[in-house]
Amino acid sequence: MLEFRYDTQLLIEGENLDEDTVSEYFTNNFKKDCLLAVGDDEMIKIHFHTNEPWKVLEYCASLGEIYDIVIEDMDRQSRGLKG
Repeated sequence: MLEFRYDTQLLIEGENLDEDTVSEYFTNNFKKDCLLAVGDDEMIKIHFHTNEPWKVLEYCASLGEIYDIVIEDMDRQSRGLKG
């Protein structure tokens, strides 16, 4: 069984975004693996492994509009099932 089950990916579009602030928030508030938060002050791409993707969505939605949301169940994928 994987330590972190859900591969969570999304885009955040907003104003005055800061990838360092987002990364720091994730590091301090979520159990995680494989964090990638890259972008600029208008858009940030998130790639993150977690067991609580709904908390990631809630936080990111507080920063701006979120879209292109993909949440894949890596445990199911590792067993050859659709994620």
